[in-house]
This record gives sequence, C-alpha cells and structure tokens, in this order.
Amino acid sequence: MKKTKLLIASLLSFTLFLTGCGSSEETGGDATDRPIVVSGKNWTEQYILSQLIAIYIEETTDYSVDLKDGLGEVAILTPALQNGEIDLYVEYTGTGLEAVLGEQAEVGESSESIFNRVKEGYEQTYNATWLQPLGFENNYTLAYSENADFKADTYSDIAKRSADLSFGAPHAFYERQGDGYDAFADAYNFEFAKRESFDPNVMYQALIQGDVDVIPAFTTDGRIERFNMQTTTDDLGFFPRYDAAIIVRQPILDLYPDLEDVLNQLAGQISEQDMQQMNARVDIDNQDYPVVARDFLLSKGLID
Repeated sequence: MKKTKLLIASLLSFTLFLTGCGSSEETGGDATDRPIVVSGKNWTEQYILSQLIAIYIEETTDYSVDLKDGLGEVAILTPALQNGEIDLYVEYTGTGLEAVLGEQAEVGESSESIFNRVKEGYEQTYNATWLQPLGFENNYTLAYSENADFKADTYSDIAKRSADLSFGAPHAFYERQGDGYDAFADAYNFEFAKRESFDPNVMYQALIQGDVDVIPAFTTDGRIERFNMQTTTDDLGFFPRYDAAIIVRQPILDLYPDLEDVLNQLAGQISEQDMQQMNARVDIDNQDYPVVARDFLLSKGLID
C-alpha cells in the first residue's frame, strides 16, 4: 500500500503548486504515473473527509493519491478543480448551487432537485461531475450558549434580539454570495450589535467562552451536543439543502474509468450522527484525522 502524502498547504505553497504543477493530461504522462489529487476545505469535517477518501482509494485500488487537504474555501477550490490542479473534493449541494453557480434554491426545494441542478451546472461549466451523495447534510443552525440570558427557538427569535447580541462567523461566511451573511441578514433583518470573524474551529470556542452570543454552527459539529449548545430553526427557509457529495473532474474519470464506481461505494455510508461523532473525536478528544477516518472505514467494512 502506498503511503498517502499529507500536505497541509499554506497560501504560498498553494500558489507555487498552482503555477508549478502540470497534469498528466497536459504533459502526456501515463495515467498510472499520475496520482489522484484529493483536496478539501480547511476545517475539521473536511480534513476528515479528505483523509477518508484518500485512504479508501489507496486501500481499494492500485492508484496513488496526493493528498492536498486544507487548501481553503470554495473560492479557492473551484478554480483549482476547473484548472486541473486538484481532482476531487467533497462539496455541499447548496454551496455549489448558490455560491458557485449563482443560482437560488426555492424555499423547500428537495435534495434531489438541488443535486440535479448542481450536477448539470458543474458538468456544463466546470467539466466536473457530482457523485452520489455521501448520506448526510451539513446545514447551518444559529447556536447560542445554554447560559445565555435569552431563549430562542427560531432565527426570527434571534433577529428580534439581534441589536443586543454579538455574532461570530467564519471569514468565508461574510464573503459568500447568495447564502452568505449579507443575504442572510437581509432576509431576517438582523442588526447585530457586533460582528466578529473567526476561523471555523475557533468560532465554537468563542461561543463557549462568551466572546460572542450567536454563531452559525454546522449541524454535524460534535461540539453542539457535547457542550449543550442551544440551536434554532431556519423558519423562513433561507438556507438550501447542503447534502455532501464528492465532486470529480471529468478528465480524471476518463483516465481512471472505474474510479466513479469505486467512490460511489461511499454513497449513503455516512450519516449525520456518524459525521458528528467523527468531528467530536477530533475537536474534543484530540484524535488525529487519519485515525478517525480509518476507524470509520473499518467500522463500516469498507476496508480491511
């Protein structure tokens, strides 16, 4: 078994990677000499999923993998995918639809409808396809501390008190179009007294420590249950479905004709509870990404 190369890239190394590396499609190299470049975003769940996919490919095929995880958010990963600098990563359907394709989900639109729209859009625009969903959705929920001096069941409840509350979110959430902060605040008439920007993993600690009052927590984050964070409902249906699925460049599927079938063996295998537990093992129990990913694959009988 080939050893996965783990490269957590800084912005500088990523820039060098983009300018200095060419794919085998461009250089004429044999497909068997070209590693499959697995990438992902720079927060816990994505590190785990990147490791999980890399391990699964290496354990079930003869292909080599170049793991370049933690490269950044969708604004970095989408052009990297389009340009052939990375070959696949896990994305969420609502993000693909609104933040990348610039389309809007209808209120209450089904998972199947959104998935079909992003699949068609990416195939037409980016020469990449969405594989079958992994089995879980990672949506947003506005969360607040159990020790807060207010109670809220819905986003609208938070909006009514927002002038007295502070809000903390990941940097990318403020920059995203379609399903980012500006459109979100406009939909609910949020007028938070203060807004803070955090690394996604720091955001939860900021809430626990009382540095902010409200955060847009990810529903698969294990810290919600472990720290008894209070959650609220998106009562206006602002956010679309965010079903997780692997996006793969079509040229890499042409090089490796059986790769799609291999990766689709992961479809439906990861539940929301599975993802919560894996995230908690890293974020709270301080376990390593590859250990958590391999344990999950073994527990499901996906590798020996």
